[in-house]
Amino acid sequence: MDRLIYTAMTGAKQVMEQQATVSHNMANAATTGFRAQLDSFRAVPVEGKGLPTRTQVVDETSGANYTQGAIAQTGRPLDMAVDGNGWIAVQGKDGKEAYTRNGSLKINQNGLLQTQAGDMVLSDNGPISIPYNTSLMIGKDGTISQETPGVIPVTMEVVAQIKLVNPPADAIKRGDDGLFRSKDGSPSPADPTVSAVGGALENSNVNVVEAMVKMIGLGRQFEMNMSLLKNVESNATKASQIMNIN
Repeated sequence: MDRLIYTAMTGAKQVMEQQATVSHNMANAATTGFRAQLDSFRAVPVEGKGLPTRTQVVDETSGANYTQGAIAQTGRPLDMAVDGNGWIAVQGKDGKEAYTRNGSLKINQNGLLQTQAGDMVLSDNGPISIPYNTSLMIGKDGTISQETPGVIPVTMEVVAQIKLVNPPADAIKRGDDGLFRSKDGSPSPADPTVSAVGGALENSNVNVVEAMVKMIGLGRQFEMNMSLLKNVESNATKASQIMNIN
């Protein structure tokens, strides 16, 4: 009987953990370039003398949903979206290379190109410096061009090229800061096949309706586990009554 208690108790706990994940996804439904987090259940045996048949339910992060979100035109020169597979290389707060799909960029007071979160956007040669007071355009290959002042006809001069990478999905993982990094810690090489769209942003790939349906389903699973615990308690009470009669 206590085997059922282990399963129902840990199952209810992990359902609550998955509820938190779904809530997190829904909270980021409007976050640019956000990738929905995926969870799954697995059974883990309880090790210990006298408990060879007991198992508990564990929730684990199985990865992220890499389906592309819708691309929306913004017309802002410092906005860019990755069209298809690929990532924008940035420098995380830990100083290491990381990857994001959020292409809403800005220029800080030192003339360095950053994401809105303050992470440095990288080229193959490191952080990108933007000349002061220039008209910029981001090309399909991540090339940043500036309009040459005082020249007619108007010509564009290449300033730098944003590093675009495309590591395998099973080779990267999400960090606590929302950025993705290589599992082995090594930087990924630039991939010339990755395509960018200037003046546009990629929406989150979270399906709000699907997330709400999943939340309802998880709520029912929690209630089911609670019912199992009540049944175990009821069975234990009746068994005790029978033993007392004997």
